[in-house]
Amino acid sequence: MTKTSEINNVARRSVLLGLAAGTFVLSARLSSPARAQEKKYGGEGMPGGLKDDPRLFLSIAEDGTVSLLCIRAEMGQGIRTGFGTVVADELEADLGRVKVLQAPGNQGRFGNQDTDGSRSMRHHFEPLRRIAAAARQMLEQEAAVRWSVPVTEVKAENHGIVHGPSGRRLDYGALAKGAAARPVPARDTLLLKGPSQFRYIGKDVPLIDNFDITTGKATFGIDARVDGMAYAVVARPPVFGGKVNSYDAAKTMKVPGVLKVVVIEPPTEPVVFQPLGGVAVIAENTFAAIKGRSQLEIQWDDGPNASYDSVQYRKSLEEAAAKSGKVVRNDGDVDKALEGAAKRFTAEYYVPHLAQAPMEPPSATARVTAAGCEVWASAQNSEAIRTDLSKRFNMPIDKVTVNNLLLGGGFGRKSKPDFASEAAICSHAMGGRPVKLTFTREDDLQHSFFHTVSVERVEAGVDGNGKPVAWLHRTVAPTIAAIFATGANHEAPFELAMGAVDNPFAIPNFRVENPEAAAHTRVGWFRSVSNIPHAFAIQSFAAELAASLGRDPKDYLLELIGPPRLIDAGAMSDAWLYGEDPKRYPFDTGRLRAVIEKAAGEAGWGRKLEQGRGLGIAAHRSFVSYTAVVTEVAVNPKGELTIPRVDIAFDCGAVVSPDRVRAQLEGACVQGISLATLGEISFKNGRPQQTNFDAYELTRIDGAPTEIRTHLVNTGAFDKPMGGVGEPGVPPVAPALANAIFAATGKRIRSLPIRDQLAGKV
Repeated sequence: MTKTSEINNVARRSVLLGLAAGTFVLSARLSSPARAQEKKYGGEGMPGGLKDDPRLFLSIAEDGTVSLLCIRAEMGQGIRTGFGTVVADELEADLGRVKVLQAPGNQGRFGNQDTDGSRSMRHHFEPLRRIAAAARQMLEQEAAVRWSVPVTEVKAENHGIVHGPSGRRLDYGALAKGAAARPVPARDTLLLKGPSQFRYIGKDVPLIDNFDITTGKATFGIDARVDGMAYAVVARPPVFGGKVNSYDAAKTMKVPGVLKVVVIEPPTEPVVFQPLGGVAVIAENTFAAIKGRSQLEIQWDDGPNASYDSVQYRKSLEEAAAKSGKVVRNDGDVDKALEGAAKRFTAEYYVPHLAQAPMEPPSATARVTAAGCEVWASAQNSEAIRTDLSKRFNMPIDKVTVNNLLLGGGFGRKSKPDFASEAAICSHAMGGRPVKLTFTREDDLQHSFFHTVSVERVEAGVDGNGKPVAWLHRTVAPTIAAIFATGANHEAPFELAMGAVDNPFAIPNFRVENPEAAAHTRVGWFRSVSNIPHAFAIQSFAAELAASLGRDPKDYLLELIGPPRLIDAGAMSDAWLYGEDPKRYPFDTGRLRAVIEKAAGEAGWGRKLEQGRGLGIAAHRSFVSYTAVVTEVAVNPKGELTIPRVDIAFDCGAVVSPDRVRAQLEGACVQGISLATLGEISFKNGRPQQTNFDAYELTRIDGAPTEIRTHLVNTGAFDKPMGGVGEPGVPPVAPALANAIFAATGKRIRSLPIRDQLAGKV
């Protein structure tokens, strides 16, 4: 590469002009990945999700600089590097001469831009390749005409076109203007590279925006600056569903710098994109706004959730789990098989509410005038901002512009852009003056869209040889669907398909039930979503069965999974949520078995360990990827836990950037351990009890694994659909840790977080 690649944000105007700075502009209509791969992989399409006409823009300037528009948000996963890598490779461009520009929010123009579901690369790998291949062939055609030679004699090579017989060469910049006038090749005429020809794909490349991030030049949402802007914070109801009864802002208005106090109305149904309501304080600086907020005298009506109490609510979940519930999967005759079983086993598992707690708390800057609304924010779902503000201010959605900046973490929290709506409300109240609204850490932890709380009850019956003959799983948890519609008290199909109904165990009599559970706080997206409680219960229980039967946990897990086979997920799939055809992604138990064997082999499964040490194993499939984790723990006589090593085997199929995959797995491991050992949001009198990192603790260096070893499998499988990367590493971490603790101490962990459960028990 000739120079450091750059990342920029592109203004809406330049996009609408077709990246006017570039001489060669290619705007191709690209079908959704599901439809694009239908012929290749079979299937009948999907019931919706990803828009069927996403558009990516590629331009080449006269100096040869390639500019690429990225339509997904960058929040540390490296997607902008990934987009640039794929296009540079298929275009045969020098990656060092590629700029990646961040697209503004505009679903109507670009297609789905919601950055969640571990799908940014797997949904765009093929479309990106097609747009780059089309550009490459147009450049080759232009060079052939210039030289008056057959196009078969020219070839793209390292950012230029070379004439084979004569050795003549032209840089892309010299060909760009003429190539731009040529028709875009039809899809069936595109010549895509084979994996053996890849220069960058499948290899480690530097993050193309790493220099700006590490030197402080990059702009995150909280860094946004607009001339003349004011600053705001909001006093929100301490209880979800509450509202302001009365308030007195006299003291607030005496704080130097405070400009205005604005009431934000509580949400109407549904609440999915809307702020909680409350009172905003707008000032000349954030310090004054926070100081002014502290002087507000507010009388709150706590509303219907004032009695929400985590201890009591857990009891209600446990009571529900002890009774029959809505049947969501039913194979064979579970009751009869349980009655005839030689042995029966039952266990319950608990996972509390969790907060995403991104290191950059939510923040947005907005300017609302009669001419339109413009927002600068770190958002995973920019279209949600546009939709809400269009309705809120009764303006055409094309008048709402969202400039998406770098995210300092997201984990699902920034898919719900209530913070952007609050900023826009404040700007509107200020007559169009730009306003930056910031969540403090306390705001973030107490007013999130929390990960659901869950009780999972699992029962199994085995025959005289220890072979399972029946499996009954009751999963009880408030659903994300509750923020979309009132009366949603059952887990949604996509949540149930995250490990519960799509459990691959080869057991003839199998039933999954889903008793009701009402939500009393906002439940939202969280990294890997319902896979967390389902995997914790299922993989812990599998290890418990093995221990009770005197079997090796790894061998027994493989026996439960059964022989390699393809399971047609059908309705038992979360694929439809992301606009994918479930038929394209059968559950391949052979791949799950392979990562288990790989992780176990690399970890030295079965090796003799000293007293107080143990190995635990767990595996899970999510987001079309397969993950297995083997954790080694050490527990001293005081009950203090350390983690010398974790081995993660991972199969997402083809890999664009191995280093990014390894980084995601390492981060997932640390986050999974943090959630398992420390993570908990609890409620009392309707209020979250954790307000900052002193109570909602995150794993620090001394609690993290000494060594994390990642093992990637099937990385060259470019003939198959890709799996996701960002989320699948999390679910097996907690059960592998709990199983290792049992191996080391004999103590079984069924309730998270672990915290001090080992103190004085060893």
